[in-house]
Amino acid sequence: MKKTLLAIAALAATSGAFAQSSLTIYGVLDASIENINADDSLTRVSSDNLSSSRLGFKGTEDIGGGLKAGFVLEHNVKVDTGAAGNTRMWDRAAWVGLSGSFGELRLGRQDSSIGDIAGNVLSAQTYDDFKFTKTRAGDSYRREDNAITYILPVFVPGLAAQIQYSTNVGVSGTTGTEDTTDAGKAWGLSVKYAAGPFAAGLGYLSAEDETNSVTANAGEKGSAVLVYAGYDFGVAKVTAYYDNETKLYTNSKRLSLYGAKVSVPVTSAFTVIGGLSQVKHATASTTEDDGALLFSLKGVYALSKRTSLYGMLSYINNEDNAKLTLDSSKAPVTAGDSVTGIAFGVRHTF
Repeated sequence: MKKTLLAIAALAATSGAFAQSSLTIYGVLDASIENINADDSLTRVSSDNLSSSRLGFKGTEDIGGGLKAGFVLEHNVKVDTGAAGNTRMWDRAAWVGLSGSFGELRLGRQDSSIGDIAGNVLSAQTYDDFKFTKTRAGDSYRREDNAITYILPVFVPGLAAQIQYSTNVGVSGTTGTEDTTDAGKAWGLSVKYAAGPFAAGLGYLSAEDETNSVTANAGEKGSAVLVYAGYDFGVAKVTAYYDNETKLYTNSKRLSLYGAKVSVPVTSAFTVIGGLSQVKHATASTTEDDGALLFSLKGVYALSKRTSLYGMLSYINNEDNAKLTLDSSKAPVTAGDSVTGIAFGVRHTF
């Protein structure tokens, strides 16, 4: 997916050693034709349904003595219109860091500890439950501004761990005020383990969500816990997960999402992924019957190493007081009604 376009070697003036630098330009283009059947039927060309379209730059420099510098700049692009995916230029990533025997330190906008698990392990695209249920890991805290991330060195093979702190995450409404000077601060951690066919992980977030405009939540901290475990049996890979968190800016009951996904490699080029999950207390209220049963099905066929065709189906069975949908602004739904989404598209990476 990532093609190195530039690699240069410069002679170090003081030691006579060679310092190796590299720059990689990479990207993803994902577009599909989709239909969302909610209160009304919406048919359109859409972007980002299988993967987020992006243009990225990343680089490393071998400084010497086991020390390396690195950076990532990544921008979201909407293939359907050519527009930027966000008002900011480098909305997906903008960080610089150093790595060595001590581990790695990154500064800037980057995946949150729970967002990394939701987005890069479990998937958090439009048709995925972590996204349309508005979880912190898949939506509001998918990434964080002003983040300081320390990735621990590998002490045990297969074990990866990090801790993270943000002075102001950049989530709307979390900027500190005279009465809530800590608003916007957050810290988190994650631990992931993979050994052969087995994989498991845990992510945690603690965030200062309080704002003066929501007095019921003023002075309270938000939190989220996400755990997962998976096993690859060869004929199928099964992954189960559980997310539990406070809702953003409200004093409602804690949202919980739990489910499982099964990935089946039908052939070397064709993979089918099915998912079934349940969300509880999905709305920003204290009412009951505000959850939903969620079903998803994806098929991905690799035409080549870089190009794939895909089809996907998502079904949301809302309870009486829930109104989850795949696009709340363009395809709203009445509480208690179900939503179906179907998409067929192509993804190319470079």
